[in-house]
Amino acid sequence: MARPHRKLTEAERDERRRRDRERLAEATRALLSADGWRAWLRARAVFHDYSLRNTLLIAEEGRRRGFTPTHVAGFKAWLKLGRSVRKGERGIAILAPVRVKERDSEGEETGESRVFFRTAYVFDVSQTAPLPGVEPAPLDPPRAPIEGDSHAELLAPLEAFAGGLGYTVCYRQLERVEGLCDHRGRRISVADRLAANGRVAVLVHELAHALVGREAGLGKQLEELVVEAVAYVVCAGAGLDTGSDSV
Repeated sequence: MARPHRKLTEAERDERRRRDRERLAEATRALLSADGWRAWLRARAVFHDYSLRNTLLIAEEGRRRGFTPTHVAGFKAWLKLGRSVRKGERGIAILAPVRVKERDSEGEETGESRVFFRTAYVFDVSQTAPLPGVEPAPLDPPRAPIEGDSHAELLAPLEAFAGGLGYTVCYRQLERVEGLCDHRGRRISVADRLAANGRVAVLVHELAHALVGREAGLGKQLEELVVEAVAYVVCAGAGLDTGSDSV
């Protein structure tokens, strides 16, 4: 028989919230280091359904414990995927939203609700094992190499997006670079020697330049860091492997 959960006191809730804030602060501070930044980028590129702060928490916990999270899920979710969390494994603490309905002084629902966050735990696939006699569900999404043409259909919507920003896109001969973003002329150039997947990756990169813009005052090096981080995450979400270029 399951043991009922003890209701926390207000002091215990305050302490838990304080610990959660400190964990988030620690994970955010980690972005200032090269290792922390790379760990978060890998997490952001893989865990598309998780919030910004949960990807920060997942990345920092994995970095602190010496492994790179690749697929995370809750205990019951892993069972549905044909895997079980190994005994003794310690979960990664994240913040799960809980919506609570507001009630008036007489206990009647007001139609309003508030969102609170509680600590929940997820486990990386490396902390699990296949269930006996069960074929585990596949976890890795399709990932296409940058040299192919599998993602050619993304060029048209990316060009339309550029048009929405006031930029034109052209494919032309470029000697020493693969792409250029001309802020003054409002034109993005992509090297015509690239295959379709390469054009997609470069166009995403140059569109990020267009979005950031010189007006942001980041300086050339910092802007390039931000832009390539955006391109890495976006291309990974589309199923393009740009890891070797982005490093």
